[in-house]
Amino acid sequence: MLTHFNNPIEFIGIFIAFLIAITVHEVSHGYAADRLGDPTARVMGRLTFNPLAHLDLVGTLMILFAPFGWAKPIPFDPFNLKNPKRDTALISLAGPAANLLTALIASLILRSIYFLDSGIFSLIPFLLQIIIMMNVNLSIFNLIPIFPLDGFHIVEGLLPAEAARQWAQLQSLGFIMIFVLVFPLFGSSPVLGLIQPVINLIMAILIPVAPAF
Repeated sequence: MLTHFNNPIEFIGIFIAFLIAITVHEVSHGYAADRLGDPTARVMGRLTFNPLAHLDLVGTLMILFAPFGWAKPIPFDPFNLKNPKRDTALISLAGPAANLLTALIASLILRSIYFLDSGIFSLIPFLLQIIIMMNVNLSIFNLIPIFPLDGFHIVEGLLPAEAARQWAQLQSLGFIMIFVLVFPLFGSSPVLGLIQPVINLIMAILIPVAPAF
């Protein structure tokens, strides 16, 4: 707990990467909803890259205890969508997709400036690596098909109508499943054990060398 406080530079990098990742994630949800006919996020002022509009108090404070957290979900009204089931899936997919795109852009920048290895400029590759890691982790984690994560609604949008209705009824079990399957309550997490190899593979592709921390 609080191990990243031992390295203030690492903690600052994690916090900056967190702000970037959650802002990109939530704005992308809102932008997709707006394009698909629901202006709720725009009307509420959530289509902004100002991270203050997206910070959740508890989710932000979690950065003090572990290098992860969450933002305030982007609100949207499915009744404004032409095809609510399909469009909800697209809105849900927009966040993780934008995080992967952000990680890819950071990777391209990292590869182009990796020769900066002295002085204050050495912090730029360091920060880019953390941005890649944060965005990849946030993207893949949110694709887990458990409510309230994005993957739940993506699966719902892919299912036939009757199966989708039955799937939606699992929402009430979502937070229980999060605690049982995601958090390492008994020493290991079944879900994280499945997605970690995927995360490691993507980061191995995007980061040209081993992380600097």
